[in-house]
Amino acid sequence: MSDNQGDRVRQPQRKRGVARFRHLLDATEALLAKRPDSDISLALVAQEANVPLPSIYHFFPNKDAILVALAQRYHVQLAELARAPLDPPPETWQEIVSRRQQSGVRFLNAHPSALRLFMGAGVSAEVRTLDLQGNAALAHLRAQEFRHWFDCSGVCELEEKLAVSIGIMDGVWAISWSQHRRLTDQYLEESIRASIAYLRCYLPEILSRQS
Repeated sequence: MSDNQGDRVRQPQRKRGVARFRHLLDATEALLAKRPDSDISLALVAQEANVPLPSIYHFFPNKDAILVALAQRYHVQLAELARAPLDPPPETWQEIVSRRQQSGVRFLNAHPSALRLFMGAGVSAEVRTLDLQGNAALAHLRAQEFRHWFDCSGVCELEEKLAVSIGIMDGVWAISWSQHRRLTDQYLEESIRASIAYLRCYLPEILSRQS
């Protein structure tokens, strides 16, 4: 059995418990928007949520557990965003990269606590592992999207190449956050340019549309 802190979160089953669970995550999100995760404690979460501290321990044994649970919620939201169909349909594979990164930046800038959680200096090992797993899942979704719109039969290891391009994107975004505490338009352009430049090493400039 895994010894990760996030594994020991007690998932609620009843409607009232689900509502309390979400309320505690909302309170943690509000705190993260104002201060580093190293300054957060379950006592502060209880104060922010206006609930007794023992009610938090019912779900979360420690601070790391609630941060992992919040990270999991963000990844669910990001996956839903990645699955949303592109409208209008993309004309090129480069357009998929560009529009998906633009969408991701809009989400993260609208959720500053997510930026701090994933890109802050004090990122926990559990959150970092979850983030890497989320990137792998995102690469899988992106490969499916490429194949849906374009003939990728001649492209070897498409999912692996897309995973690397997402890692490149993350690196550029981390620089933007460290300097500006947000993802700027300039660094968005740089991440798109860097990801496309890498993928051009393995993908033809033009992929045929699926019939």
